[in-house]
Amino acid sequence: MFNLQNIVRKNIKDLVPYSSARDEFKGEASVYLDANENSFGSPLDMNYNRYPDPLQLKVKQRLSEIKGVPSRNIFLGNGSDEAIDILFRAFCRPGVDNIITVPPTYGMYEVSANINDIEVRKIKLTPDYQLNMDGIAEAIDENTKIIFICSPNNPTGNSINRTDIETILANFHGLVVIDEAYINYSRQKTFIQELKEYSNLVVLHTLSKAWGLAGLRLGMAFASEEIIKVFNKVKPPYNINEASQQIALEALQNVEQVNNWIKLTVSEREKLIEDLEKIDIVQKVYPSDANFVLVKTADAKGIYRHLVDNGIIVRDRSKVELCEGSLRITIGTPEENKTLITNLKNFSA
Repeated sequence: MFNLQNIVRKNIKDLVPYSSARDEFKGEASVYLDANENSFGSPLDMNYNRYPDPLQLKVKQRLSEIKGVPSRNIFLGNGSDEAIDILFRAFCRPGVDNIITVPPTYGMYEVSANINDIEVRKIKLTPDYQLNMDGIAEAIDENTKIIFICSPNNPTGNSINRTDIETILANFHGLVVIDEAYINYSRQKTFIQELKEYSNLVVLHTLSKAWGLAGLRLGMAFASEEIIKVFNKVKPPYNINEASQQIALEALQNVEQVNNWIKLTVSEREKLIEDLEKIDIVQKVYPSDANFVLVKTADAKGIYRHLVDNGIIVRDRSKVELCEGSLRITIGTPEENKTLITNLKNFSA
């Protein structure tokens, strides 16, 4: 059985976190003389002279309404990358513990592990971009603390078989982190509704993709209340600034607009796939549940340079194992997609 106390690092268990007066005082006051702020205001004529809510309660409440998850099960980070980094700092002992990734996948899992001196055990996906269950089982030992699974996966775009993920959740005694940054574009349902079922589950979401707030850098982690308490213990006291909280609250009122963008993106994705498959230099377009497609081509490097020369930037993934000869292409506006197709048709090796 999974027991969180068995994997939390001792120094984190013993940690007394920084506590501000805003943590200690709950409610409203008319005079704040606790935090050594500039009491006269800010040059922007806004409330930025005051420190932000350290737990972002208003934003979490709105997210709770949208996601159907209690606020106590939500952590907000400076992008999903902050949540990923905290997972290493809270649960993995440097130079001792290890984590499992399933490449090709999102690169920050390995980067963050290396920064924190954590061994990365890579069990590459099968040729159809699904989990190698036997390989994962063989890689696990007593010091394996986290398994990272990106679904829909980046850079391949496909969703990972749900039954395989559930098998890992039910049998692994460490944390299983499911990165669902692209879930809004998928036919698969989110795992955040399974938090009560699996106490070792952590689900990552973001406002950078479907919500169109990449410049805001606001990521979310959903987990048991016990895990979220560890996150809040480790994070900096004011990790989400006041401007970001206010903008996020305003943006989160526009669910209908975001849903319309999602429908348009999915429609454009299917149209782009059809158009790409008609071009001779395109060898294969992989199935996608994301807002991008992975495209195997006859000359990835040459095509990439041709597109750059014409002011079009895509991602060359040709050096990534299992993605040889492939470009990752984000779904653009209808006009951008037409420009892309026109330039691909004009390419000559």
